[in-house]
Amino acid sequence: MTQVANRDGGPPEVRATARSRFRRPERVGYAAAAALFLYGLANVYWALGGGGFPFGAEDANPEYSAFEHTPASTLAPVLAALLLPSAAVALLMALPGRRRVPRNLLLGYTWCFVAVALAAFADFRLLGNLAYALMLRFGAINWTVLNQFFLVAGAGLMAVTALAYQRRLRDACGSCGRTDGEPGWTSREAAARWGRKAARIAVIVPFVYASTRWAWALGIPLGISDELWEEGKEDHLWYWGAGLATLGALGALLTLGLVRRWGEVFPRWMVGLRGKRVPPLLAIVPASLVALLITIAGVMYIRLEIQGKFDNQSEDWGTTVPEMFWPLWGAALAAATLAYHLRRRGRCKRCGRL
Repeated sequence: MTQVANRDGGPPEVRATARSRFRRPERVGYAAAAALFLYGLANVYWALGGGGFPFGAEDANPEYSAFEHTPASTLAPVLAALLLPSAAVALLMALPGRRRVPRNLLLGYTWCFVAVALAAFADFRLLGNLAYALMLRFGAINWTVLNQFFLVAGAGLMAVTALAYQRRLRDACGSCGRTDGEPGWTSREAAARWGRKAARIAVIVPFVYASTRWAWALGIPLGISDELWEEGKEDHLWYWGAGLATLGALGALLTLGLVRRWGEVFPRWMVGLRGKRVPPLLAIVPASLVALLITIAGVMYIRLEIQGKFDNQSEDWGTTVPEMFWPLWGAALAAATLAYHLRRRGRCKRCGRL
């Protein structure tokens, strides 16, 4: 009887709260549809000749763009044709019930849109501007970066909508995503094992990158020519690079909290918080965001290498090769974060599953 009561959700006020939580994914879908539709209209405006288009040849730094020489008159209509149908797809996935539209079509379009948005239109400036903001250098943020944020946020909302839609298709709980036959890899014991492996990778990769930047700041031209090192020295570039690398290294050390006790209970030295439980979202949200931005940045470096944008690669490999391993860093951090979530989640207040 106790298990039945838990599965039913308990008293009426508890069931009402549970139903509200269950409907959150639907509200995310409506938000995704609205955001993509509005940004699609903005691209219609730019396609009709409006000023301020942020991508392609109009980019503040077109050399980073996959569409460096593409004018707004060509690229804006393409973006509008991508965004407006995406809004319709998000709405179809958010509506309750099961639509007659083939599920593979909706999901396939969604993940293709997300991949294009993240790989073709976003780049390392998102991560760089986050780091500069932490260093209080807000002047580096520009119109292009803001539009990348709008596009990535829309893609993220659509991805969440697709995940909620997939849960509904497989009759999983809309709140926690669990079913009666959960696969073994999602258990706490299994997540602890593969989560530790992922965390190790997420620590090693950024330290390899940071070692090159620290070497340059110390006067060692590791992976770059003497001429390039001298140029960077005149502009104090290597000190800023070392600062950014240090932020990455500190973030890598924080990754250990996803697999250590101090990531679940505040340590003794944290006065006022010592011994208290760490809210899971306090670790999950920033780790997920950093994993996404790191992956985007690494994909950009790989894309530029494929496009042949890097000169003197044999002499100056230190400026690009370490960054090409960032997608591995991002994937490992995302996996470690998922393992942390699986270990920390408790009994679902809606379905009662543990």
